[in-house]
Amino acid sequence: MNVVIPILALSLHASTLTLGLIMTLMMLPQVLLFPFTGILADRLPRVPVMIVTDLIRFLLVTALTVLAAFHALHLYDLYAFSILFGAMVALFQPAYAGARAQIFTQPIRNAANSLTMGAQQLAFIIGPSIGGLLVGISSGAAALGVDALGFLISVISLFFVRLQARRIENPTTQKSTHPLKRFSSELMRGFHELRKHQWLWITILVFAFINIADQGIVAVLLPWLIKIHLELTSFDYGLVTSASGIGAIVTSVIFGHRSKWHKRGLISYLGIAVSGLGFGVMAISGSIILLISCMAISGAGLMLFGLVWEGSLQELVPEEAYGRVSSLDMFGSYGLLPIGYLLTGWVSQSIGGVDTIVVEAVIIVAMSLLSLGVAGIRKFD
Repeated sequence: MNVVIPILALSLHASTLTLGLIMTLMMLPQVLLFPFTGILADRLPRVPVMIVTDLIRFLLVTALTVLAAFHALHLYDLYAFSILFGAMVALFQPAYAGARAQIFTQPIRNAANSLTMGAQQLAFIIGPSIGGLLVGISSGAAALGVDALGFLISVISLFFVRLQARRIENPTTQKSTHPLKRFSSELMRGFHELRKHQWLWITILVFAFINIADQGIVAVLLPWLIKIHLELTSFDYGLVTSASGIGAIVTSVIFGHRSKWHKRGLISYLGIAVSGLGFGVMAISGSIILLISCMAISGAGLMLFGLVWEGSLQELVPEEAYGRVSSLDMFGSYGLLPIGYLLTGWVSQSIGGVDTIVVEAVIIVAMSLLSLGVAGIRKFD
């Protein structure tokens, strides 16, 4: 999806502003729904929620495949798809995060997170290359068809997942309480859990801005850099994006070999700084080999942070509140992305795509290093 949608959008209208709008429309329903879907993930059976949302995503991608196959795809179809797909992501992710927290108990946490995130990155390696190759030798419809098949396989596999019954707290003993008060009470439980740990709430706040730069580069500017600026092929784009997964997998294997890591705050934020440096060098590179190397380095840094963050959430947040905290994490970290995507597209139109990548890379590095000045971040062990 991360390869095919940008390629299709660029084929319909070669503009970074168009890509920015599509990504904005995909993120907007997530930002609006995450505070609610976290409560649902803590109140409803998580596996059925994942099955329903993946089934709807399968149908959405299948519809897009048919439109592309009959050359009837328009930008407005991509806009509508982005909104609906984003809404399903908002429903799926808190339930998925909560399910992982139930399964990944402390003795296996590092290894399980590393294996899970490594497997995701393996798919990320294979997927973009296959997607770029299919678009190059066949069509965007063929690549979308493969994506649709992936969601169908996910639906089937989820039927075999069994979770233990979990304790569901009653937020109020008075059934007559006003629905808005009940919602506020449940939502505040997530805030209370975050406020207990400086590491959690400061990191979410910091990443509200880091993610603008990171995702602006990956989702909006990277397709433009490779396809338009450097005039490389769709397959080259797939190779470059896959390289991020290679770096991530190497990191997950190393991380998963130890059950306990110390100075996690320090190493995770240094990983983000290294990721930003990789993006910055990539912007001034015209070599496909250097582009691949930079993306591998960036992927390694992002994975290092992701593994520390995932494990810390599972360690610090109670299971019965995990869906709400996870949704607040996503809401806070991604809440500004709709504005960020549009801002990235607008700035790149004004000063140029290459300069915009450099600026956003500098923002990533600077914010990572400045955050280490906070004791709650630097000393998190």
